[in-house]
Amino acid sequence: QRNLHSLLARPNLVIARDIEWANVLFAFEQESRYIIMDASSPNSPVGHIRETSNVIFRQLLRTRRPFVAHITDSYGNEIFRVRRPFWLINSTIYAEVDGKEIGVVHRRWHLWKRIYDLYLGNRQFAVVENPGFWNWTFTLKDEEDKVLAQIDRNWRGIGLELFTDAGQYVIRFGGSASGHNVGSDYDIEKMDVARPLTLPERAVALALAVSLDCDYFSRRGGWGLPIIVLEE
Repeated sequence: QRNLHSLLARPNLVIARDIEWANVLFAFEQESRYIIMDASSPNSPVGHIRETSNVIFRQLLRTRRPFVAHITDSYGNEIFRVRRPFWLINSTIYAEVDGKEIGVVHRRWHLWKRIYDLYLGNRQFAVVENPGFWNWTFTLKDEEDKVLAQIDRNWRGIGLELFTDAGQYVIRFGGSASGHNVGSDYDIEKMDVARPLTLPERAVALALAVSLDCDYFSRRGGWGLPIIVLEE
């Protein structure tokens, strides 16, 4: 868990997706890339997320494609990875450390809500029940409906949001830091949580952020009017 600590033992993480110009201009689906930043010092990335997947599956299956995403530190050393198989109705994503599965996120079908169950091993430790539509805040709660963490998708500007996949997410784990991130580009208030998530649980929460980006916020590119997918 020492490697997990180097990345995940922070009260807030910002995950920003790179703009995929081949997707924007030619509807050619590229492998996704993300930068991970500490909200208190966003000018120095603390990690990266890099997808590896089959180029043919990416074009044919799009957001339902199978892939592995490698979560690395700022030097490119892998800390853990997330694996998402092909899915048809409900997506599932797995968090793996040193080749061993430690947790899983299952998307539960609902007509309009966005519901996810988060497991560490065989034990469910959190659930997300987002009301859908224009609500872009995903709150992890325990069985007593108490807050454990939160994932917010920030608005990055009308041009980026309509024509690109350049999503940005803030994962709020809570912690001992008080007030706002003074001097940071990200004004993130301290969040009170029922209990701190363990490092493996935080890895599963980061896997959820990757899954959310693929399930709801990835778009097809190409010339013409943008296609905005609000729900499946």
